[in-house]
Amino acid sequence: MGMDCYSLLNVERTATDEDLKKAYRKLAMKWHPDKNPNNKLEAEAMFKQISEAYEVLSDPQRRQVYDQYGEEGLKDMPAPGSSNGPSGFQNGFNPRNAEDIFAEFFGSSPFGFGSGGGGGSGRSSSRFTSYDGGGGNSSTSATSAASGDGGNGKVKPGPVETKLSCSLEELYSGSTRKMKISRTVLLPNGRLGEESEILSIDVKPGWKKGTKITFPGKGNEQPNQLPADLVFVIDEKPHPVFKRDGNDLTATVRITLAEAIGGTTVNLTALDGRRVAVPVAEVVGPGHEMVVEGGGMPIAKEPGNRGDLKVLFEVKFPARLTAEQRAALKLALPA
Repeated sequence: MGMDCYSLLNVERTATDEDLKKAYRKLAMKWHPDKNPNNKLEAEAMFKQISEAYEVLSDPQRRQVYDQYGEEGLKDMPAPGSSNGPSGFQNGFNPRNAEDIFAEFFGSSPFGFGSGGGGGSGRSSSRFTSYDGGGGNSSTSATSAASGDGGNGKVKPGPVETKLSCSLEELYSGSTRKMKISRTVLLPNGRLGEESEILSIDVKPGWKKGTKITFPGKGNEQPNQLPADLVFVIDEKPHPVFKRDGNDLTATVRITLAEAIGGTTVNLTALDGRRVAVPVAEVVGPGHEMVVEGGGMPIAKEPGNRGDLKVLFEVKFPARLTAEQRAALKLALPA
């Protein structure tokens, strides 16, 4: 093997999802190229390998294959939408760009880029911290250019937008998120000061990526300006099992050739924790799709209705068969 994913992340083979997240968070922050300007080449290489290892071990299906077959087993498991560029795993699984993995994990830059003061630049910046720990990011900043006239001769800057990363579980069942914001305010004596406030965001079941929640006038204040609006934009975190397509969910499962021919039952854990049993009675081939009506995401504009769950099948063929097995198959299967 060319890479040992567990050693790279410095975790045991029994590591839980939370162990993996803690390890990746620590190492990604340590080796991010922006944190190592004097040792950038080595940092880039380590950052890339750490990201590849995390992407393998954080996906239950990939981790199972990796544990059983190592890198060889990953060759026939290309990541959906991944590029064909070089990686630690040759000819098959090609991890996504390390920066994309980093951005999805942290929600946005955790390095605190930007500043709280608008100064004389004509831009305003606000700082946000996930108060309930659900956002996955420590501190973010967002900026917007001043525009328009808010009345009384005061210019109102454009809205300040920042991503609010939500898990599919949150978008399925709904949740309440609390965000602590720090912003510049104009004090009664005419000077600028800073205040903090905790905003509550009720994430509704079925909300989609791109949904915006606006808090009017919660941006920075500046002399002769109206405070900007704060806008949180819903973003979806990747899920290890389900992928969202509008109101539908898709799950790809891998079954053996014997199960594909003889039948089986696929057991999935729904986003609300329920066990969903999908009986497979007919013969299925690679790429076969079964639809579970009403097993998808809640439809925000149609309370009580849900999209569908689509189960896609990958069939694992045996690497070799004995002569007796081949003969038995020929007798059992029609010509």
